[in-house]
Amino acid sequence: MNGCEVHLLGTVPFREAYSLQARMAEEIAAGVRPQSLLLLEHPHIFTFGRRAKPENLVWGQPELVSRGLEVHWTDRGGDVTYHGPGQLVGYPLLRLGRLDPTGRLPQADYIGYVRRLEQVLIRAVATLGLASGQRRGLTGVWVEPEVASRCPSCPPAAKQAPSKLASIGIRVDAQGISRHGFALNVEPDMTYWQGIIACDLPGASMISLAELLDPAPSIPEVAQAVVLEFSRAFGLEMRQVEPANP
Repeated sequence: MNGCEVHLLGTVPFREAYSLQARMAEEIAAGVRPQSLLLLEHPHIFTFGRRAKPENLVWGQPELVSRGLEVHWTDRGGDVTYHGPGQLVGYPLLRLGRLDPTGRLPQADYIGYVRRLEQVLIRAVATLGLASGQRRGLTGVWVEPEVASRCPSCPPAAKQAPSKLASIGIRVDAQGISRHGFALNVEPDMTYWQGIIACDLPGASMISLAELLDPAPSIPEVAQAVVLEFSRAFGLEMRQVEPANP
């Protein structure tokens, strides 16, 4: 099996993590660093993808300031999403293969990679006792209404249509190395989602593990489950770097 280092980084500001990904991706492409999986949390921030719509930011500057929220435009796919404490963010830095003549990863490989990330998260939360799945034509991991009906604090919309448990937005750089990745809602403050139209999906509900599992799993427990399923899905031998030192 190919090797992959796991870096458990704790809480890292978004811009710092972005710069770290860039440096590590260059080292992986140059063959001086193994493929890597970064697992971390971010301080409160809304991030917008390449084709995101500015109007999907609902809160104005006073509310952003009062809540300590940053806003950052980035180069991943997808629209706007939220990151914050209590959310497990994963940045896989993998060699995804040869790019086509246009300098892009072939579409089938790109979509296949996203689908595998979804399966990693679906299988990981299944080991924690929660059923989730995919939705045709949409990215991310979703929970069906009959599952969300267990949640006494969830809005009515969560019990009428699938709710989103995890978001995915990626980029593949010019060397064929993946960047960005996934964000899984473990136990974040869910009120922050009210500040955006997440993923350009008006009316879609977001949900967390803490709203559906009692007791709620900890971030380290969820990270351990994700690492195991990541290894299985990508055929990688995972090695945690101790202490975390990218």
